[in-house]
Formats: sequence, C-alpha cells, structure tokens
Amino acid sequence: LSTEESFDSAVRKNVHYIELLKSGKLKESNAKAYFKSAIDDNFPTGVHELMFVPTIEGQGNEEQKKKWLKISRNFDIIGCYAQTELGHGTFIRGLETIATYDPSTEEFVMNSPTLTSMKWWPGSVGHTATHAIVVARLITKGKDEGIHLFIVQIRSLEDHNPLPGIKVGDIGPKFGYFGTDNGFLHMTNVRIPRDHMLMKYAQVSRDGTYSKPPAEADKISYAVMVYVRALIVDHSAETLARAITIAIRYSVVRRQTQNRPGEPETQVLDYQTQQFKLFPLLASAYAIKFAGHYMTKLYTEVTEEISEGKLRSLPELHATSAGLKAFCTELCCSGIELCRLSCGGHGYSAASGLPQLYADYSSSQTYEGENTVMLLQTARYIFKVCKQNMPQAQLPSNVAYLAADYPKYKESPVSDPKHFNDPHILLEAYRQRVIRLVAVALERYSKSIATGLDSVAAWNNSSVDWTMAARAHCHYLVLKAFHSSIDAAKVCEANFNIMRVLCCLFGLHGIIQYSGEFCLDGYMNSEQIEMAKNQLYFLLKEVRYEAVPLVDAFDIHDDILNSSLGRYDGDVYRHLYEWALRAPRNKKEVHDNYEKYLKPLLKNTKSKL
Repeated sequence: LSTEESFDSAVRKNVHYIELLKSGKLKESNAKAYFKSAIDDNFPTGVHELMFVPTIEGQGNEEQKKKWLKISRNFDIIGCYAQTELGHGTFIRGLETIATYDPSTEEFVMNSPTLTSMKWWPGSVGHTATHAIVVARLITKGKDEGIHLFIVQIRSLEDHNPLPGIKVGDIGPKFGYFGTDNGFLHMTNVRIPRDHMLMKYAQVSRDGTYSKPPAEADKISYAVMVYVRALIVDHSAETLARAITIAIRYSVVRRQTQNRPGEPETQVLDYQTQQFKLFPLLASAYAIKFAGHYMTKLYTEVTEEISEGKLRSLPELHATSAGLKAFCTELCCSGIELCRLSCGGHGYSAASGLPQLYADYSSSQTYEGENTVMLLQTARYIFKVCKQNMPQAQLPSNVAYLAADYPKYKESPVSDPKHFNDPHILLEAYRQRVIRLVAVALERYSKSIATGLDSVAAWNNSSVDWTMAARAHCHYLVLKAFHSSIDAAKVCEANFNIMRVLCCLFGLHGIIQYSGEFCLDGYMNSEQIEMAKNQLYFLLKEVRYEAVPLVDAFDIHDDILNSSLGRYDGDVYRHLYEWALRAPRNKKEVHDNYEKYLKPLLKNTKSKL
C-alpha cells in the first residue's frame, strides 16, 4: 500500500473498532487489546486513548472531568497530545509555545511565537484530531509560571476544518507508521476559556492569580508517561516475538548445502551459527514479556500508593520505566534486524514481513523519550541512590544491591560450565557487573569534580559510563524478572525446564556479549567466560527441537504475522510466488515504460525522455 492507502485503511479499521466499542462488544477483559492486535495497524486515535483521556483523568479537576471525559470516551471528540516541538523534544522546560492569560475576557491566548515553537510529531494532529492537549508555558500577570497543560480545539466539529488561528497538517512521509498522521500545529492568537487549563494541581483565578501546585504534583504528573512506557515494554515483547517466529519457522523450512553425499540439504536451523543468532532472541522475547508483566505490576502497585498519598516508590517507578523502555526497545529493534539477516535474501523482501516490522518499530527508540536520555534518567536515579549511602534494608529491592553494605568485588564461584545452569549464579554475576560499572562512573564523575568542574560538566564528562551502568542495571532487571516469573509459575515440569533453559540462555548470552564488563574487576576471568560459551553452545542444542513449539506458543495468527516466510503451514515458496504475482507491477505482461523508454532504445529510435 502507498502511504495514503495505508492511512485510509488505518482510519477505516479505526472507525470500525470505535463502532464495536460503542456497541459494547469489546467489554470483556483484554478484548480491546486482542482486537487491536488482530487488526495490526497503527490506529490514528491511539494517542486519544493512551494519552489524551488518561491526562484529563489524572490532571483535570472534577468539573473538567465531568465536562470532557464522557464526550472523550464516547469519541464525540478525538484528542491528541501536543508536546514535542520542531525545536524541542526531551527538554520539556525548553518548550516555546505560550499561553498568556487575559483577565479581561478570562481566556488564555495560545501562540506559537517562533518557527521552532510549532508542535511537530504529535500523532493524530495531521488530519484526525479535533482537540489537543497542548503543553505550553503559562504567562499570567507578566510572569512565566512554567509548563502547564491546556485543552485546545483545533478543528470544527461540523466540517473538520481548522479553526481560526490554527495551522495544522501532516509532517509528510516517515520511515514507518504510515497509518498514523503525525502532524504539525501552529497557533496564532487562539483563545480558549480559562477552564481549559487542566487545574487539578495548579490554578489560575479569574483575575489571573496563580496558585502553585503542591511540591509532589510534578512527580505525579509523570504517571501517564510511565504508563505509556510500561505498554511500550510489553509491545517490544510482542514485536520481537513476531520477528523471531518468522525467522525460526523459515530456518526450519530453508535448507542449505548437502554436507554429506546422498543426504538431503541441511535445515538452516541445524547450523550452530543460525542457532547463535536466533535462540538468544527467542529467549529475549520471553524475557521482555516477563519484564513487561513486572513493569505493569510495579506501575499498578505504585499508582495505588500514590492514591493513598504515598510517593516514596515514585522515583523507582520513573527510573525503572525509563530504563526498561530504552533497553527493551533497543533489544527488540536490533533483534528484528538480526532476524531479517538470518533469513538471507528473502528477508529483504517485503513479503517476509520483517522490513515493515523494523520500519514501524524503530521509532520506539525515540518516541516517548529518546533512549540515551532514558538511560541517563535511570542513571540519575542510580547516582542518587549511591550518594545516599544507605543500607540494603532502606532501599527498594531493585537497587538494594547498590547499597553500601552489599558485598562487592567478589570472585565468581563458577568452576564448571554446568554451574551456569543456576540462575542465581547468573544474577549475582549481573549484580557485580553493575556494581563495578557504577563505581567506574562515580570515579570519573568525582575526578571531574576534583579538577574544578561543576556538577553539570562532571556529569557530562561521565555520561557515557553512566549509560553503560544504567543499561547493565536494566539488563539485570530483565533477567531477574525472567527468573522470578518462571520460579513463581505453576506449570508442568517440561515447561518449567525449557523456560529455565531459556532464562539461562538469555543470561549467558549477555555474559558473552559483554564479557569485558563481567571481567572488569576480576569477578570473572577468561576461563570462566570460556565455560560460559561452552554452556551456551550446549543450551543451543537443548533449544533446537523446542524452538518451533516455543514460537508457536506465541499464538500469532498468519494474518497478523503477515509473512510468507513465517507461515504456520510452512508452505513458504508457493506463497512467495503468489505474493509476487499479486504485485501491481505484474498486472501487465508488458510494462508501460517499454513503450516510453525501452522500445526506442531497443529499436534505436529517440525515447520519450
């Protein structure tokens, strides 16, 4: 499909989904999620449900909730979340859009004062949304009170035309996500009523007097973003599961090289090199899925605490969601590409389903927080934990191993490859890796301070080390979530055993991939790394004949997988051929360009250039 056809198809499916929603046919638990998964498209109204409505729920006062939530949930209006600008993204305090309060009319005047201040990238802005939650600087009584949220109607509810003062449109073709109309929004003297500023925490009175929000409000306002990041982690698992399903199924069908005379060609999945590419990714898909469950559980627990006025766990939630979002999307995107490469030339064909999967999902590394910035936010939390110098008992369980009284700089007890079958051995190795990387980052930071640099410059000087430490911490959290989940699962012995194999495979692959970090302080040595390799190679054999059942267990229907290579029936080559025959370019035996260009060339006459 062209980008226009993709957008048209997405809107059509989206409207069908909304009609089913209104009819009450999607009321059952998880019905909405299953339906969206089955449709497998980028809903133009996705931001409406993910951010517009939850923001009003979390940031609006009771009157505003009564005014907006019913019509929003009923899709009488379609909202978007307009934060990112042409010139600013992650640095929220640098946003330039302004909302100036006019007490004479009790209205806010919304303006995009510079070229770089126009909103750029928000989903649904292009051609779908009727309203936007606009993130802007509040100006009242001549004073800049910082960033606040405002509901702005951007299109007519009669004919969908932009309202006066609103210039809005699509930002143009993107790398992927063709079904979503990411757009731009420029405002010139757009007036909105005073009560269109979301005022659960901060208020502006009729005369323009500003009432500051309580100190904890800024922390609570992160809740919607944290929720979206938790969903992103879960979506990473689903996306990687699709990619690895395609690659493993195709690797069983595809045969290459007759290794012994008279024998059939070898299945590609029987080669150790192919197993080394794919089986750690299979383990990663399961690992991220369990990490997503953990993230959702943590979010639910902390939001319940927040409702009771307890904010102690909020920094941990924010840091964990930021780090896992970065780690899991990075792992997923690199995994999709490796799956494509493992499918050889056919993986490059759109028929494989992998190019579009990568094109769509690669944006996850920059939306809802660019990944490096996310890792640095996690690193900031780790930095503060270390500076507090508190005992384990006083720290959240996820970072207790960074406490001052936690045993550090030990040596790994591994003396036999089979010792790596114990997840506790792996978890301790991962903890010691983080401890050492944090120590390296702290040392570089401290040395920078000692040379006379201020804290900002010292942080910048050590930021690469801090991202390495944060990534390692997230790697540990994913492994921990994997182990904890299978340990608590009530499954048969066979399923438990293969899950434990995958858990160890995930952990061992990380040790081999980052062997230098595990050996950094002498916790592990080269002999133990070699043992880790030997054990990983052994586990590859264990997974070989479970690989297809393990991807089948993801239960991804062929219509959702959308891949000739990954079909459940294994009839790859026939479907590749049929897919090629359906290509628009094959509608005619002789292409139009023959008459225009090739015929004159072949007949030695002048072409129609």
